[in-house]
Amino acid sequence: MTRAESVVLLNTGHGKGKSSAAFGVMARGWARGWRVAVVQFVKGGKWKTGERKLADHLGIEWHTLGDGFTWESPDMDETAAKGRHAWDVAASKLASGEYDLLILDELTYAVSYGWVPVADVVAAIGGRAPGTNVVMTGRNAAPELVEVADTVTEMVKVKHAYDRGVKAKKGIEY
Repeated sequence: MTRAESVVLLNTGHGKGKSSAAFGVMARGWARGWRVAVVQFVKGGKWKTGERKLADHLGIEWHTLGDGFTWESPDMDETAAKGRHAWDVAASKLASGEYDLLILDELTYAVSYGWVPVADVVAAIGGRAPGTNVVMTGRNAAPELVEVADTVTEMVKVKHAYDRGVKAKKGIEY
C-alpha cells in the first residue's frame, strides 16, 4: 500500500451525520497541525452552530456563505447567487496550495440545484493544489462527485427524531 499525497472524501445520503463526520475530520486535521478551512454552501442565516464555535476557538478559517435552508429562502435567485459565490471561494482555496484540508459542507446541493456545474467541481477537485485533502458533504451526490472521491460514505437514515416532531437540538444537530 502507498500513502496518497491527498485524498477526497464524500459524505452523502439521507442519514444524519454527514457534516458532523466532516467536522470530526476538521478537528483531527487541526490536531495534526494542518491548515484547515471550511466553506459552507447552504447553512447560514440565523444558525449559530457548535462546530463554528469550535472552529473559531481553534482558529480554523470558516466561511458561512449560504443564507440558510432553501425552503426558508424568500429569494431563490439570491440563494443561488450565494451558492455560486461559495463555489468561487472554494475553487480559489482548492487551487491556492494554502490548505492541507478543505471542508466543502453541503457542496452537493450547489450541484444538484444547478447553481454550479458538476464538471467545474470535478475539474477543480482533480486539479487542486498538491497536498490539499477535501471533504465534501450533502445529500444526492452526483455520480461524478462519487467518481472523483477516493472514499464515499453514504449515511442511511433508519429513523430520526425529527420524523416524530422533535426539533433540532443544540449540541446534537447544531
